[in-house]
Amino acid sequence: MSRNVLATIVVVAALLLQLTVANRLPLPASVTPNLVLLAVVALALVNGSMTGLVTGFFAGLAADIVPPADHTIGRYAFVYCLIGYVCGLAADDLERSPVLPFVAVAAGALAGSVLYAMVGMMLGDPRTRWPVLSHQLPVQVLYDVIASPFVVWAVLRLTRRAERQHDPGGLDAVPGFYRAR
Repeated sequence: MSRNVLATIVVVAALLLQLTVANRLPLPASVTPNLVLLAVVALALVNGSMTGLVTGFFAGLAADIVPPADHTIGRYAFVYCLIGYVCGLAADDLERSPVLPFVAVAAGALAGSVLYAMVGMMLGDPRTRWPVLSHQLPVQVLYDVIASPFVVWAVLRLTRRAERQHDPGGLDAVPGFYRAR
């Protein structure tokens, strides 16, 4: 299975879980974990910056147009594209520690939430006023950090399985947190 097909499957699954499960959770402050953003960050950390950029754009575009989209089309595409690219740049440095990918996912979730709010402020979205954001942003990041180990684990497991099926016993099947580039 190619990386593009795997990335598509992960993004579609994250989007479906976001719409059917996460958005329906009775959580306070009407904020839910952003599973699509977490999937983009995890895919970027596994596959690099170009995959993060492309995956971020298409995942964001899907999140922009799938109901209940109530914002300007392109906001998520722009934010996820940037976050995917930046997290992909950090992928090579994160191979040394098993804890750093989760820190990177948390930082990506924080940066994605802040960037989305900043773009909303620039576009004049009335829901992105500072009093509202000062209460919702910390809760959003907390939910993303809590959900990040599950999303990262699922993406890493799928990636490893796909690589083992693609090249069983080859040089790419070297055990480790990430595949050899």
